[in-house]
Amino acid sequence: MAVRLYREEQALVMENPGCAGAVMRRSLSLPKRPNWHRKQRFAAPLGVLAALLATFALPAAACGPESNCGIGERHYRIRMPAGHDGKTPVPVLLFAHGYTATPAAVMANAGLARTIDGLGAALIAPKSAYKGWALANAPRAATRPAVDEPAFIDAVLADAASRFSLDLGRVVASGFSSGGMMAWTLACQGGDRYAGFIPIAGTFWAPVPSDCPARPASLVHLHGDADQTVPLDGRAIADTRQGRVADALSLFARHGGFGLPEPVRNGHLRCQKRTNAAGQVLAFCLYPGGHGFAPEDIPYAWGLIMGSGRN
Repeated sequence: MAVRLYREEQALVMENPGCAGAVMRRSLSLPKRPNWHRKQRFAAPLGVLAALLATFALPAAACGPESNCGIGERHYRIRMPAGHDGKTPVPVLLFAHGYTATPAAVMANAGLARTIDGLGAALIAPKSAYKGWALANAPRAATRPAVDEPAFIDAVLADAASRFSLDLGRVVASGFSSGGMMAWTLACQGGDRYAGFIPIAGTFWAPVPSDCPARPASLVHLHGDADQTVPLDGRAIADTRQGRVADALSLFARHGGFGLPEPVRNGHLRCQKRTNAAGQVLAFCLYPGGHGFAPEDIPYAWGLIMGSGRN
């Protein structure tokens, strides 16, 4: 399989170079076409969703892949699958952008759009609070107002479901670089609200949490085997340090009661896959290359999650 990695279009700058993804990748061969209950997997009580909508003061203006869906001072963008009838609920891939990137840049990634469209899913891209996501132990976190990013993502999903026909029981959260860190944070703090997670080239800021308050969920971590921007063992950035991927995986393995890993290959992906008694999946997959990603790898991770015991 041909590997098409998405690399930086310009050098990373500012205070957080370790969470690159800073600029959206462009394919080397772009096509020309543009603590709630289960099913609760996300199905929060209507009163809670109403409160979230009220809290973030949502406007009713139309929005989509080329225009912002406003939530207070923040926003997201959404692309429904091609040919959608406007009525049938579809699953969701929520993709958290990298440092200094934007929802517009996510939507402009033709390879990602084509891949998610092929899954028959909606693509939702929320905007971080700052240039990067406001996460625990992030660089200069102590100098900025605290932001509850998971609560904002809850509000994004609630708002999107009020505008579009979405199946909130089949939401997978993903993201690249600092967006991968956001995906890990959601998995730890709100895993029971999602079908699963696909963090790419990013994990927690150190130290990795000692436990997770949410119930276990399926998770597939993708990472370049030669990544020097977010190395597998992490590196120091400003006043903090990136966490080790192995530590995050060990945390989740303990948290979900996942068994011993078994080797699995899918094209250029070299994976270690675990399962638990509930049939959920925890997989760690390496791809050749540095700090970039191929959207074509997402369907494999998506398939593992959607085929797991919880879904």
